[in-house]
Amino acid sequence: MHDKGLSTKIGWQNRDTHGKSLSSRQRQKMQRLRTWDERFRTRNSKERNLKQALGEIERMGSALGVPKTTRETASVIYRRALKEDLLPGRSIEGVATAAIYAAVRQAALPRSIDEVATVSRVDKMEFKRAYRYLGQQLGLEIQPPDPEDYIAKYASTLDVSDELEARAHELLQTAKSANVHSGKSPIGLAGAALYAAGVLTNEKMTQSEISEVTDVSEVTIRNRYQELLETADQKSKGVTPN
Repeated sequence: MHDKGLSTKIGWQNRDTHGKSLSSRQRQKMQRLRTWDERFRTRNSKERNLKQALGEIERMGSALGVPKTTRETASVIYRRALKEDLLPGRSIEGVATAAIYAAVRQAALPRSIDEVATVSRVDKMEFKRAYRYLGQQLGLEIQPPDPEDYIAKYASTLDVSDELEARAHELLQTAKSANVHSGKSPIGLAGAALYAAGVLTNEKMTQSEISEVTDVSEVTIRNRYQELLETADQKSKGVTPN
């Protein structure tokens, strides 16, 4: 809440203390009081800004299905940005989206930029610029996304076996130890790992199916899965990947 819940609020029920409905004249009076009460709670532009932004964070967090703690982290990030006067030249929605994405990344939740952009009211480029700016100015400690974080999510959607899911994790761990994942899309690697694991476990799964679930092109999946298998094969032979 923008005022941290410290202010009062006139309830919406048009009933008296005995539960009886108010008369038409009394209802009109209470509506006027609610309007002034709401204006008093947001006395200046910063408070109005914060109220709108926190509402956006709550809406997007709910749509993304992220925990309450992550939404609270996003709210703290936005409050810091507002306090340090980082908003001029940027939209409230853009910075709010950047804050929720930063909180998601800090919590290592499997939510991609595209997923966040889908629930945002601004385009992807605007919120990505705001995200980079907040990270630099606030010194946010955010680790690069780990492709393994996405495995469970997509494995559940594809309804694959536990064995296949475990093999996908093994392939990614091998890739990370050889540093072949650097600079590559974590979602593309996760999708490729699932497909490669399906090949190794003889579970029928097409690149098209994985592409649809992960929203990654079949070409990317095809290229990455071959890299993962080659890296795993080299490791089994005791060869250090180039």
